[in-house]
Amino acid sequence: MLKSTATLFVAVCLATPAFAGSVVKVVEGGEGGGPMTLTLDHSTIKSGEVTFMVHNDAVTEDHEMVLVKLKSAEQSVPVIAAKHRIDEKQLKSLGEVSDLKPGKDGQLTATLDPGAYLLLCNIKGHYEAGMHAKLTVTK
Repeated sequence: MLKSTATLFVAVCLATPAFAGSVVKVVEGGEGGGPMTLTLDHSTIKSGEVTFMVHNDAVTEDHEMVLVKLKSAEQSVPVIAAKHRIDEKQLKSLGEVSDLKPGKDGQLTATLDPGAYLLLCNIKGHYEAGMHAKLTVTK
């Protein structure tokens, strides 16, 4: 009887996540001169602690993931045309995974309140090439 109880305990431990909260998987892709992508496995999640598991699926291109809180889902994002980058000073950044080399993984954990968020790559030209995705956080 003791052996089966221990086996059950191990099985329950292995099936339970090691951390609380939500997990959003983020895959970044694209090479210079072509379309860039930033995709989320969930576009809507519940508020609370969220861990973003980020993977750079590119072959040769570095990427990053910046998490910003928007004032509304319709908020426009300021692009500095001469630099081909977002003006992060005008946005509320909640953190980032920076300098993610091709094929590598990174993670960011943040506590999110209900509202609209934007995930983006702010390496020169990447946002303009399509590397951004919106996230809705509900109660």
